[in-house]
Amino acid sequence: MTTTIDSTVAPVSAEALAERLFEGFLSTMELLSVHLGVQLGLYRSLADDGPATAAELAVAAGIHRRYAQEWLEQQATAGILTVISGTTPDERRYELPAGHAEALLDPDSPAAVAAIAPAVVGIVGILEPLVDAYRTGGGVAYADFGSGIRHGIGGMNRPMFSNELAGWVAAVPGLVERLHRPDARALDVGCGTGWSTVALARTFVNLDVTGLDLDAASVSDARLHAAASGVDGRVRFEVGDAARVTADDLGGPFDVVCIFEALHDMGHPVDALRALRGVLSPGGYVVVADERVADDFTAPGDFNERFMYAWSVLHCLPATMAESPSHATGTVMRASTVAAYAGEAGYSACEVLDVDNPFWRFYRLVP
Repeated sequence: MTTTIDSTVAPVSAEALAERLFEGFLSTMELLSVHLGVQLGLYRSLADDGPATAAELAVAAGIHRRYAQEWLEQQATAGILTVISGTTPDERRYELPAGHAEALLDPDSPAAVAAIAPAVVGIVGILEPLVDAYRTGGGVAYADFGSGIRHGIGGMNRPMFSNELAGWVAAVPGLVERLHRPDARALDVGCGTGWSTVALARTFVNLDVTGLDLDAASVSDARLHAAASGVDGRVRFEVGDAARVTADDLGGPFDVVCIFEALHDMGHPVDALRALRGVLSPGGYVVVADERVADDFTAPGDFNERFMYAWSVLHCLPATMAESPSHATGTVMRASTVAAYAGEAGYSACEVLDVDNPFWRFYRLVP
């Protein structure tokens, strides 16, 4: 792996770094105030009932009036709500703009952001064990991050599954036709809370889909989501380790195995890919989506590199290190690493698919 250092970056200073981090602190605080609004139903009340004063919102949402006033003023100051009338605290009436309502309340919208804060809450909750893990070389198990991470990751990825999955599958030659067959079967590995599995079932009405995940709580959530989406008759979920599965275990073989943003989280990715090669029906493929990062390490990095490394140091690497021994891949899994894992697992080819996605790169692994 090569390294690129950009010497054209403006000179650093204590003041510039302090300003940058303080702005980050402010953004985090405002994000958590949004989380309050989602959890307490304040945005939902404003969207369903229309503009409100502090007293009206307090009654509608069942919160204390003084808290309602302070939250409304803070949200307006942050530019999330709009003051449409009134000058005194009792008179001021606040509105949730339609675009902001979509971003905050529609979980399938491409602009959905309500799931970001739970992920932050999940990470903050394990910072002390994380410090210990760094010192000892241990890890922090995925389950220890709690429901915040589980719901945060699932919620952040859900809009892509809901709106883009059909296009991803269309990029794999011949796969759309295959999945429309009456006897088509798919395995969704690392399915998490099930939104990818649900999207597969919704997109292909003849498809029988099995979701597999190592986390029991995620599988429990996935079953609820499938039932609420009306696809539970064609979808089932299993708790299991992808590195140890067989076709008989899961009722295979399968026409396609999908691994959406989960390969880098596996403690034994080569073993998993090898096992999954064995559950494919003749002519089937493994389709992997993982982080769209640069081919080589570059410092400073662009938004994607910064975003993926932040996830890696706070979540993905520690969670994988909890599986000992572990490949300890981390979030920043470059294309060369995917190809190396596939080759070691016995695949004849690892092809990068032509899919336009700002965060993920897609691969077809050919047995």
